[in-house]
Amino acid sequence: MTEFSSNRRVARPHLAAVVAGLVMLAYASPLSAADTEGEFDDQCAMGLASGQSIKTDCSVNWTDEDGHIYCFSTESSKEAFLKDPAGNIKKAQEFMASKQAAKAAGAKDFGEEDVNKRVEEVIAERSKDGAFVFRDAKLDTDLNLEMDKIKTVRGMEGYGWFANVIFNVKDEPKKQYALDFWFKPEGNKLTLMDIRVQKGPKKDGDGYYMITRLPVAWWWLPVQEHPGDMEERRAWHIMSAIHNYIAENQDDKGSIMVKDDKTGDAVPLEFIEMHQPVRRLKDDGKYFACTDFRKTGSKEEYYDIDFWVDDKDGNLKVTDIKMHKVPVQEDGVWVQEPRYTFEGMDFEETH
Repeated sequence: MTEFSSNRRVARPHLAAVVAGLVMLAYASPLSAADTEGEFDDQCAMGLASGQSIKTDCSVNWTDEDGHIYCFSTESSKEAFLKDPAGNIKKAQEFMASKQAAKAAGAKDFGEEDVNKRVEEVIAERSKDGAFVFRDAKLDTDLNLEMDKIKTVRGMEGYGWFANVIFNVKDEPKKQYALDFWFKPEGNKLTLMDIRVQKGPKKDGDGYYMITRLPVAWWWLPVQEHPGDMEERRAWHIMSAIHNYIAENQDDKGSIMVKDDKTGDAVPLEFIEMHQPVRRLKDDGKYFACTDFRKTGSKEEYYDIDFWVDDKDGNLKVTDIKMHKVPVQEDGVWVQEPRYTFEGMDFEETH
């Protein structure tokens, strides 16, 4: 009898500890999406802390000690958030407050539904005979596509909204593309800035699978990395400034004019892709990145163009464009001839 009583006295504290542990586990472990109603209307808390609006299904989440549930777009976003929960919550709250203030001042508060509607409008405007016609600069051909679905929508403060949309080639449902639509808010409307191929089809036997054209779309890098200090210049900041310049200076054929310093001629060029890494000169602090362009109307004349970006006044601006390599014919074949090298330049990579 004494032994039995002793066992019961030991068991009770043990049970209490188990219950307490389960309570703590409930707070520490993520809840299922069906059980959650997150703060900030289920937007990614880390995204908001970084100046981005990213709607989530809240399947990735975290609950604080007061029972508030925070949602995340990815596990890496959650991991970054938990390095400084209090600081990131404050940043998210400040960002939401700034959006509310802008709305109160009369600015239109765009959301995911507005972006979805605008995507559908653009597709309707550019469709012909039941197909969305899109020019693939890399393949130098027009694609006739049918929309499958809008996969994701993200908003970035100061940059606009980005929708990743899945298409298939007309009458070939297995041959799919993923296109990124970039919109900028202008007054009460969303202006289309650019459309880029994010993924394209690759033949595999009798079918296809999609391969990524760009390792990570540059405008989504902050979603992946979540830099803690947005004042620190990151590679995606520089790439976005360059892409912004290209988008704003394209003519109706999608070309920009670049001056050839050697001949003095202005050459119409069609943007193909941008390269990493981004570099920064140590002496004057300027950034630069290399890009590929093709001469408009040509299938074989490719240029390597360097864009130079300065931020001395606090705003990133393209201040110079140089032809690094130009196409020349050798034995009937177009090859690239360097105009200059980077020898002697002291620079560092920007990540």
